[in-house]
Amino acid sequence: MAKFLDTTGVNFYLQNLIKEASVQLVLVSPYLQLNDRIRELLEDKNRMKIDVRIVYGKVELRPDEITWLRGLDLVRTSFCKNLHAKCYMSEHGCIVTSMNLYEFSQVNNNEMGIYFDATDDRQLYSDAKDEVQRILRVSETVRMSAERVEDLPAVAIEPPPVPKASSSEKEFDKLTTSKLAKQMGVRTKELSNQLIAAGLVENREGKTYLTAKGKAAGGEFRTSQRFGPYFIWPTDLKL
Repeated sequence: MAKFLDTTGVNFYLQNLIKEASVQLVLVSPYLQLNDRIRELLEDKNRMKIDVRIVYGKVELRPDEITWLRGLDLVRTSFCKNLHAKCYMSEHGCIVTSMNLYEFSQVNNNEMGIYFDATDDRQLYSDAKDEVQRILRVSETVRMSAERVEDLPAVAIEPPPVPKASSSEKEFDKLTTSKLAKQMGVRTKELSNQLIAAGLVENREGKTYLTAKGKAAGGEFRTSQRFGPYFIWPTDLKL
């Protein structure tokens, strides 16, 4: 059941939302100026290799904000023109609020918001997620980074070009193999073997390739100069 939040409640639920995110986190706020506690939590998500997206709408980022964001290898930022929405979402729940992700607002303003759970308020969560995905689609990527996938052999083939729009549209609904394994409660190696058994990927000469069946199931190949090759899969992948 949705919960009404005052300023203190928004801050409390926001910190918990970030802290408890183990798969994905999207923070949508026109203004971006984070307090030390939020920075610490996001730095921890970065260390844990959690998929984090930050969408902001004002170009006047402070130099220290820019420097700090550049230091987070696995946090991706996007700029959305005419953004006024404030929405903070993880796989567990969502906050829709008047409060910017802005230190002054969090301390001085009288704010209100609503928190709803992904399980208890499924339709509300689904509607909010659809709008968040739309905002991601229309946002201009400022900086991209990739996650590393453990326990998969290297892929020998040259990676195909990936349109920039694809990551904005789809990646919030797709997970790396390691993240999908975590969601399913299995080890990455075990899920990798299941993917092979299901014919979604195949090993040839010690290297792993995405099959036509894997592509049809929504699997995608990605590569990064920093982290190398990996695959992403729909969150609701059936094996």
